[in-house]
Amino acid sequence: MSVVSHDVPDETLPDRPGVLPSQWLRKSRAQGILLSETYALDDAQIQPASVDLRLGDWAYRLRCSFLPGGVPVLDRLPAFEMDRIDLRDGAVLERNRPYLIPLCESLALPPDLYGRANPKSSTGRLDIFTRLITDRGHVFDDIAPGYHGPLYLEVVSRSFTIRVRRGLSLNQLRLARRGADVSDAELRAFHTAAPVLVDGDRVPPADELPLADGLFLSLALPDAGGPVGWRARKNSRLLDLTEVGAHDPADFWEPVLPERGGGVVLEPEEFYLLLSREKVRVPPELAAEMTAYDPTNGELRAHYAGFFDPGFGHAPSTVDNPAPSGSQAALEVRAHDVPFMIADGQRVCRLSFERMVETPDSLYGATDSHYQFQTGALSKHFRP
Repeated sequence: MSVVSHDVPDETLPDRPGVLPSQWLRKSRAQGILLSETYALDDAQIQPASVDLRLGDWAYRLRCSFLPGGVPVLDRLPAFEMDRIDLRDGAVLERNRPYLIPLCESLALPPDLYGRANPKSSTGRLDIFTRLITDRGHVFDDIAPGYHGPLYLEVVSRSFTIRVRRGLSLNQLRLARRGADVSDAELRAFHTAAPVLVDGDRVPPADELPLADGLFLSLALPDAGGPVGWRARKNSRLLDLTEVGAHDPADFWEPVLPERGGGVVLEPEEFYLLLSREKVRVPPELAAEMTAYDPTNGELRAHYAGFFDPGFGHAPSTVDNPAPSGSQAALEVRAHDVPFMIADGQRVCRLSFERMVETPDSLYGATDSHYQFQTGALSKHFRP
């Protein structure tokens, strides 16, 4: 894994709240905050507001999930390990089986810097459940300020049997200082300056934004006579995550058609890929995170939490293209216990926003971004 680095090791991280952008993630690597003892950190891992974490050499097949509590992860592992699998040349992970995988990266955080991890967009779209674990950790995905130590990833593929190998990235990490949350009033001000949300061809006024401690998104289920999404097939073929654009969607997915008059009935515990009705534009100064929204019915789980980088769906207006663009969000949806009817425009998730420490030196979409201005929900592993 080669590295082309322009790190500046003697600069001090900005002393203000916010998410570290790409240029400061590279500098934190040079300062020894982001570490990889065996495999050097590659510039390709650095995203506008996060760093891709890579699978290490081994995967441990577990009998159940666990948290280490007050001890190192490897001290508790013998009580749960059933087998050790070599990932160096690739290996198959079974469906609905938890695996623990030590990551290539580790951390040496200063006392005022914390971390938060989420599945990569492609990971969520494949119904692969991932959670980051730290030594002596009591929660998943959150890394306490000042943490020094290794990182581990719990991986459960819910719908497909998958093939992975060392160096593959399934999740991402953000580093930040607390106090950067954007209030609803502040988000309205951003929207007034440059639209954050577009509904069809309409930019709603700031006072009409669906806000309540974040920006709500709803489902796109138009009764237009065609598919509105995808449902994961049971007993599908092996899905090789090392192959991009190589798989036939028909081998893994079946199209979802709305009922007459609109709406879709979700079958219990089936996995659906749908799109948001609204288009999102994340300003360059902000980062966003999608969280599941509980509609108080107790039957619907919408979306694995996911990061939205600065610049997602964002394109400056030009003479040739004066209208704001935006990009639909892919929504991963599963009903529980009983069949559940969903309708066009039904709210299912919420975006919360945080300020960046600085505007990233490269925005989402400026490089190889697979989901900028997307029109479909399938991951990059499938042929169009």
